[in-house]
Amino acid sequence: MKKVLLGLFIVVFLGLSGWLGYYFYKKANTDPVVYKTESPFETEIVKKTVATGSIVPRKEVQVKSQVSGIVEELYVEAGEVVKKGQLLAKIRIVPNMVNVNNAETQLQTAKLNFQEAKRELERYEKLYAEKVIPEQEFRKYKSDFALKQEALSAAESNLQLVREGSSRKRGQSSNLVYSTIDGMLLDVPVKVGTSIIERNNFNEGTTIASVADMRSLIFEGKIDESEVGKLKENMDLLLTIGAIEGRVFNATLEYIAPKGVDEEGSIKFPIRAKVLLDEKDFIRAGYSANADIVLDKREKALAIKESMLKFEKEEPYVEVETSPQVFEKRKIKTGISDGINIEILAGLQKKDKVKVPEAGMAQI
Repeated sequence: MKKVLLGLFIVVFLGLSGWLGYYFYKKANTDPVVYKTESPFETEIVKKTVATGSIVPRKEVQVKSQVSGIVEELYVEAGEVVKKGQLLAKIRIVPNMVNVNNAETQLQTAKLNFQEAKRELERYEKLYAEKVIPEQEFRKYKSDFALKQEALSAAESNLQLVREGSSRKRGQSSNLVYSTIDGMLLDVPVKVGTSIIERNNFNEGTTIASVADMRSLIFEGKIDESEVGKLKENMDLLLTIGAIEGRVFNATLEYIAPKGVDEEGSIKFPIRAKVLLDEKDFIRAGYSANADIVLDKREKALAIKESMLKFEKEEPYVEVETSPQVFEKRKIKTGISDGINIEILAGLQKKDKVKVPEAGMAQI
């Protein structure tokens, strides 16, 4: 039994001796670790935040009809450029029988009053010619005749307006729809034969066309409450539109909402920016866009990669090479960062060599 235990001990001892010998051999023949270094460099650093939103026209109006009826003619299509006052559509009025009946009654009453005033004027005109009545009394009947004549004309026009939507006397036609601004037709939601409702105090009415000035566009978006305090009017924005690849459009911030809105548990503040377009640019309304808002900017700033920073008690420092592969801690003062590079305000010079963190370590 003693011989067996002694044999096992010798085997284990020899095994451990062999493993230790191999370990120290490998360690002695392993190449030493050499840390990479990088020097500070000059670059442009732009600190920005992102807002999401869409591109919309600054001025967009919905053209509606003044009368109810059926669309009889459409003279335009979506996408056309129109001028203020240009004819867009013609409406065939479906008369309201109650209104027609009232207008006919008013016309009949006006005719009777006019005929009576005419007879009275003719009678007193003869008396005045014979100098039986004074001129002042004659003028009273003449004035009454003129009033009854005007009332008859108004009743005739009112009946025509109720029936046809137009007045020959005044050259007006309420059943014709005109554009109210210069711009592009974004949408014509009705078709010939569509029944429409007039615009009045009780309803908005049916939209005949949507017209917008496509040369004056704005970006409407929302930004988180944590960033809104950093914004101010006239800041520069860089717009990226998903539907237009390879282009970045400039914009100027012109409005920041004084009150936020709750969206899924977070507070967002609406913002608005003027889109700066070239003459050849054309952007369709409704495009989604992201706006990079420039919060701060440094040109030719001395910088290092932000990943090279280390912290001790929340104070930043880096390791600077003092001699080959010998490093010392050095506290630094930092400025703005774009998430990749960070500005160095004090503590480093361009000639210094800064140790790259272990994630960037290389063996040579």
